[in-house]
Amino acid sequence: MLELSFDDPDKLVTVTHALSTRSRVDILRLLISKNLNIVEIAEALQLPVSTVANNIKVLEAARLINTELLPASRGAMKMCSRNYDDIHIALNLEKAVPKGDVQTYEVDMPIGHYSDCEVSPTCGMADADGMIIREDEPASFFHPKHIGAQMIWFRKGYVEYLMPLEIPAEARIESLELSMEMCSEAPNYDNNWPSDISLWINGVEIGMWTCPGDFGDRRGKLNPAWWYEWSTQYGLLKTWRVDKEKTALDMEKVSSVTLDQLNLQNSHKLHLRIGIKPDAVHQGGLNLFGKQFGDYDQNIKMTVNYVMD
Repeated sequence: MLELSFDDPDKLVTVTHALSTRSRVDILRLLISKNLNIVEIAEALQLPVSTVANNIKVLEAARLINTELLPASRGAMKMCSRNYDDIHIALNLEKAVPKGDVQTYEVDMPIGHYSDCEVSPTCGMADADGMIIREDEPASFFHPKHIGAQMIWFRKGYVEYLMPLEIPAEARIESLELSMEMCSEAPNYDNNWPSDISLWINGVEIGMWTCPGDFGDRRGKLNPAWWYEWSTQYGLLKTWRVDKEKTALDMEKVSSVTLDQLNLQNSHKLHLRIGIKPDAVHQGGLNLFGKQFGDYDQNIKMTVNYVMD
């Protein structure tokens, strides 16, 4: 949900201006069910591509949509997706957030919406209906279809996500939490297959977790019927938390990295990278699960707790 109020009048004006024309509202409506490129939007709304492109710029400036340049048969195309399902506008000054009260900002990031990657076989991705790309072809990770992925795997490398950070300018961040389901990546599966999986925020490694295996001894609770019995089935839900004193994984300290080292203040985004370091002891790869695979009905979940100064 996007929160708007008199506390940030510039943001309020920018967003309401972006919503002030029927064509831009129609674009947001089209993006409810799926992501589209500019040409597809123009065809659906029977508008010139140039008109749609100008409206996309306005919506992007208001951070109502996210755009990503992807390879196309001729050059590149701009793929568009929505950032919010709801917008709440508070026009009562008495309802402003009291200073000192802890507020929460959350982002649910689909695993296919990575902004950068570098992977090596074994690698691939799937959704609820089938395989999205040909297995073990790293170049296919840049195919436009990757945004629909519900399960991603690779032996070496990383995926990186550009996470929105829409909190008031005067807010002071108290903690940052990141939660996701993941495990190692072995051929087919191997419950005894350790992998050193690291997380980076804005280029800073916050910690490493050695996953014990690539789990396939039973079916994942959410896996679609077509998914292979002999493949990876589920992961473990891991929660990383960075505060002013340390970084913890599932409430246990894993590093001395603190919020001050992540350069989050006065920024509208952060870069989250998940992967295997080239010099990791256990090069066991990574499986990353979305809402429709594994055991947990969630994507990558980011929670920011903050107070108003």
